[in-house]
Amino acid sequence: MSNTDWSEPKVAKMKKINKDNGVLLSLIEKLMKSKKPVWKRVAKELARPRRSKVEVNLSKIEQFAPEDSTIIVPGKVLGAGMLSKKLTIAAFSFSSSAKQLISKAGGKAISIDGLHKSNPDGRNTILMR
Repeated sequence: MSNTDWSEPKVAKMKKINKDNGVLLSLIEKLMKSKKPVWKRVAKELARPRRSKVEVNLSKIEQFAPEDSTIIVPGKVLGAGMLSKKLTIAAFSFSSSAKQLISKAGGKAISIDGLHKSNPDGRNTILMR
């Protein structure tokens, strides 16, 4: 005979996110509240441990992104490589050389929060890691 209490249902709790960066933590919480799967995925990627954080070079974005598209990088965009396409790139942070190269190519470098405000549905975006 088991002594299980059946009166209270088990509720799945969200794992506590332990981050030192308050801006990152508030962004993760904001994206988790969104009902759209793309923003939940971005929040999950941002909540990963520091040792497995996402860093994407412009050469990779140049290779895989189509012209005039919106790219989401849940981490940092680095300036290694060249960019010839006009792209909108949303990331948590950018290196200074990456920002210069993106604007030189005619694109825009925006924050993930800014993209979330302007495109709450997450339509026509590509998640790159």
